[in-house]
Amino acid sequence: MNHQHINHSCQYDFPNPLHCDDNHGLVAIGADLSPQTLRYAYAHGLFPWFNDGDPIMWWSPNPRCVIYPHTYQPSKSLSRKLKKSDWQITINSDFLSVIQGCGDARVCTDGTWITEEMITAYHQLHHLGDAVSVEVWDDDNLIGGLYGIKLGQAFFGESMFHRVTDASKVAFFALMTLCRLSNFAWVDCQLPNEHLLILGASVISRDAFLTSLPKQVYQPSCDWSTLYQHKIAVKALFLAEPIVNQHHHLRLI
Repeated sequence: MNHQHINHSCQYDFPNPLHCDDNHGLVAIGADLSPQTLRYAYAHGLFPWFNDGDPIMWWSPNPRCVIYPHTYQPSKSLSRKLKKSDWQITINSDFLSVIQGCGDARVCTDGTWITEEMITAYHQLHHLGDAVSVEVWDDDNLIGGLYGIKLGQAFFGESMFHRVTDASKVAFFALMTLCRLSNFAWVDCQLPNEHLLILGASVISRDAFLTSLPKQVYQPSCDWSTLYQHKIAVKALFLAEPIVNQHHHLRLI
């Protein structure tokens, strides 16, 4: 499937975020979380973020936090862990557990916007091929992961979690490796925070983000469906041998 020919449309007339006067980025309130609405929103620089019981709120903050896969480098301490780790990585093998894990982690800290409504919506989007999860395993125990939206050659990170120290960083490393090989220009991290900046994220203006967005969203996408359905050792991924051997699977769709 060629995403250049997909019309990301929906029934709602969202305001243009370029005309948003609120630097916090609240652009619209209402609509729904159907796959069509979510695809349209992400393709136009919006994402939903709201608390349980509140109406759906759509955001496009200024500035925007992004990370560039081609310049990402794991820290020295993470590199040492990757070389020695006995953990394993999978892609899309347990999306529901990952998004639930992200929600549970948020509840334990400062509350969560990953409501049951959000879980249902993103799980549906996952079945349609647009929501992706990365899992980190210690034998049969899920110890960390992340999820996000993949449209064309753009990845929109949503949330990550860990049950063991550094497990989310390992998931992030796996995502960066895939995005680099898939020639993604950037990964959207939405709002800057200390953790993302430590991982190597940058801050750009909303205008710059929205200007670059169509160039990525409407590019042909790469097929990740055949990658790492079975567990791959983290240290093998770090050495890059298996992913190079599977490079032919990163075909355009």
